Amino acid sequence: MFQLRWLWENMKGSRRNYIIALCLSVMCNALYVSAPYFQSRIIDTFISNENAAENLALHRDLLFKLIIGMILFTLLRTVCQYSCNMYYEVASQGMIYKIRTHLFRKIENQDMAFYDRFRTGDLMTRLTGDLDMVRHMVSWVIKGCVESISLFTASMIYFFIIDWHTALCILAMTPFIFIITRRLSAHAGPAYRKVRETSSALNTAAQENISGNRIVKAFAREDYEIKKFREHDEEYRAANIKAAFVWLRFQPLIELTAGGLSVILLLCGGYFMIKDNLSMGQYVAISGLLWAVSNPMRNIGNYINDWHRFMASAKKVIDIYYEAPMIVDRVDAKDKDKLRGEVEFRNVTYSIGGKKILDNISFHIDPGEYVVIMGATGSGKTSLINLIPRFYDCDSGEVLVDNMNVRMHKLRRLRKNVSIATQDVLLYSDTIDSNIAFGDSDMEEEYVHRCAELSAASEFIDRLPQKYDTIVGERGVGLSGGQKQRISLARAIAVRPSVLILDDTTSAVDMETENYIKDSLDNKLDFPCTKIVVAQRISTARNADKIIIIEKGKISAIGTHEELISREGYYKQIYDLQCGGVEDAQ
Repeated sequence: MFQLRWLWENMKGSRRNYIIALCLSVMCNALYVSAPYFQSRIIDTFISNENAAENLALHRDLLFKLIIGMILFTLLRTVCQYSCNMYYEVASQGMIYKIRTHLFRKIENQDMAFYDRFRTGDLMTRLTGDLDMVRHMVSWVIKGCVESISLFTASMIYFFIIDWHTALCILAMTPFIFIITRRLSAHAGPAYRKVRETSSALNTAAQENISGNRIVKAFAREDYEIKKFREHDEEYRAANIKAAFVWLRFQPLIELTAGGLSVILLLCGGYFMIKDNLSMGQYVAISGLLWAVSNPMRNIGNYINDWHRFMASAKKVIDIYYEAPMIVDRVDAKDKDKLRGEVEFRNVTYSIGGKKILDNISFHIDPGEYVVIMGATGSGKTSLINLIPRFYDCDSGEVLVDNMNVRMHKLRRLRKNVSIATQDVLLYSDTIDSNIAFGDSDMEEEYVHRCAELSAASEFIDRLPQKYDTIVGERGVGLSGGQKQRISLARAIAVRPSVLILDDTTSAVDMETENYIKDSLDNKLDFPCTKIVVAQRISTARNADKIIIIEKGKISAIGTHEELISREGYYKQIYDLQCGGVEDAQ
C-alpha cells in the first residue's frame, strides 16, 4: 500500500528504533508461552502425577527451578514490553515531528492559489487530527497487529507441540474470523471516510465563527450560526454513529467466534484427556493460553476500524505532503540584492477560474514615482498589484521589475524588495514592536519607533500603558481599524522596500492623518522607494506623478490629477462627487 510506503519513507532516522521495537514485540509476545509451559511442568510433575508426593520429596530443587524460571521469564517479558513501548514512542514521535514540520513548510511555501482552494479549518484538521491518526497507526495499530500475529503464532506452535489434534480443532475457527473481518473491512472504509469529511467541515465552521465572532455579534446572528454549527455537528455525529454501527454489527459475530474457542477446548480437550493424548498440565497450559488465540481474533475488528481511519486521514495528509506550488523559482532566476523599483506591465492578461480579470494591461512606472491606481470595486485593482510580487502569475504578457520579468527574479529576493500593506490587516498575537519588526526580527528598536512615526502610529502607541510592548491580541483585537492600518503601514515601511504597495491602506484614517502619512511617504523616507497606492480618495491622488484608472479589467485612462479632471471619465466623476465640482485650493 502506498500509505505504508509513505510511512516508511518518513521514518528515516527512526527506522532503527522502530525495527528494534518490532523485534521486541515479537520476542515479548513469544515469551507469553513460557508461563504456561512452567505451569504444565509443575502440575504434571508435582500435582496431578500419581507420584506427586514422591517427586516433591525427591525433586524439590526442580520445583524451585521451575518457579524461579517462571518468575525470571515474566520479568524478562516485562522489561521487553517496557523497552518495546519506549522504542515505539520514540520512533513514532520522531516520524510525526518530521511529517508535521514538512507539512507546515509545504503549506507556508504554497502560492496564493493554494489558499484559494483549501479552507483554513480543513488545513488545521490535517495538521492536527489527521496527523494524530497517522501516529496512532504507527505506535498502536501496527504494534497491535505485530503483537497479535506473534502471540497467535507462538501460541499455535506451542499447541501443536503439546497436541496437534487439539491445535487443529482450535485452528479450525480462524477461517470464520477472516470471513467476518473481510466483510467488516468492506463496510468500514466508506464509513470512516465520511467521518473524516464531516470532521473537517465541523472544524472549518468552528474556526470561521471563532475568528469572525465580531461580525456575528455585530449582526446579532448568534442563533443562526449556532444552528449552522449544530447542523455540521449533527452530520459529524451521524457519521460517527454510522461508523460505530458498522463495527457493532460485526462485533457479536467476532465475539461469538472467539468465545467458541473455550467450548471447543472443553469438548475436544476433554475428549483427548480421556484418550490420554493430553495430560492435566497440558490441558491447563492450553486453557491458560487460550486468550492468546481469542484476543487477536477479537482485536481484528478494532485494527480494521483503525486501519480505515488511518487510510482516510493519511490520504488527506498526503494530498498536502506532495502538493507542489505552481509559482516557484526558475533554475535560471537572478538573485538581485537591491532593486531600483522600476515597474512595467506589458500587455498583461489575467484570469481566475476562466473569468478574465485583467485584459491587456500596459503601463510603466519609473523608480521613485508616486502612482495611484483607482477604479470601481471589482475592476481588478488588487489583482493587478498581486502580480507584482508574484502572488499570482499572469496568463499572458509580462510583469517586469527593473526591466526584468518577475518570473526571472528569485521569489524571496523579489518579495523582500516589494512590500505590501493591505486594507484588511492581519496582526499577530504579539507586541506592537514585534508586529512592526515582523519583516526583520533583528530590527533595532529605535528604527521601529521611527517607522511608527512615519505611519502616524506613534501618537496612539505612546498613549498605551505598555507602549510598544503592548500585546495587540489575535488579529489586532482591541485596536481600531485605523490604528491597525497604521501599524500595517509601519510594518511595510520597516523593511525598506524598493516598491511600496498600499492597497487602500488609509481608508480607515481621518483626512489629517492621511495627509501626515502622505507627507511622510513623500518627504521623510530615508531610502529610495517607488510608491503604488490603490485608493478611492481624490486627496490621495491629487499630487501623484501618475494616476491609472482601471474599469472592468482594462486601463481607461492614465494621467495626472490636472489632466484627468480636464476630461470626462471615471476620475472626473469621482472628483465631482468628493469635491462638489469645485477645485480646492490645495
